[in-house]
Amino acid sequence: MSPMHVIDYKIYGGDMQFVEVELDPGEATVAEAGGMMYMEDGIEMETVFGDGSNQGGGFLGALMGAGKRLLTGESLFMTVFVNKGSGKKKVAFGAPYPGTIVPVNLSQVGGELIAQKDSFLCAAKGVSVGIAFQKRLGAGFFGGEGFIMERLQGDGLCFVHAGGTLHERALAPGETLRVDTGCIVAFQSSVDYDIQFVGKIKSALFGGEGLFFATLRGPGKVWLQSLPLSRMANRIVGASKLAGGGGREEGSILGAVGGLLDGDNS
Repeated sequence: MSPMHVIDYKIYGGDMQFVEVELDPGEATVAEAGGMMYMEDGIEMETVFGDGSNQGGGFLGALMGAGKRLLTGESLFMTVFVNKGSGKKKVAFGAPYPGTIVPVNLSQVGGELIAQKDSFLCAAKGVSVGIAFQKRLGAGFFGGEGFIMERLQGDGLCFVHAGGTLHERALAPGETLRVDTGCIVAFQSSVDYDIQFVGKIKSALFGGEGLFFATLRGPGKVWLQSLPLSRMANRIVGASKLAGGGGREEGSILGAVGGLLDGDNS
């Protein structure tokens, strides 16, 4: 394992966590633009085109990597934090909303992790951040958050964020779990992933669970979250409408049907 892939860290906080990464001289970590909380003197930051994995391919390789990131809705650029000082230095990254920060050593999960596109927080430099398309495109286009996932590859540490309460589960070979697409944080590449129609249109329209769910089939480990960012955002928007007098009574049948007609999914 390359020394550039080994970093020390400590996670602080309860509901609103942050991770503090300790870098030796010359070590580096990469993060989404805007994710940094603080950094000590001696650490220098550089914005790079693509994911900063530096795995060869020159400008064309960087261009392809940046294009893949654009498909997931993320920025074309990432930020690399390098310790240019003479001793150990620290840099910290804050969670975007209440939840849990999950450290994952890629060398212990087969060198690859499939993650929800908004769950990636930071990683040791050398970890490649690409995309993983859902195999069955027909269903995938209607699967919401679950269609395009991020593929994290390498042999070092990466950190992902789970909204609300984190639930880790190891699936046995052939064991199947049906999950709301937004509740997926990440899973090992050995897990088979598909998007399926709920089946009963009445349940889909009036049950409040959406038209599609994800099917995860083992073997492999999966990480789930109780509060997807999209669900929290919908609740906030719905509450703001009510506060402004423009919303309907949430408990009424007419309010629920009206929400379906105008596109609300809260």
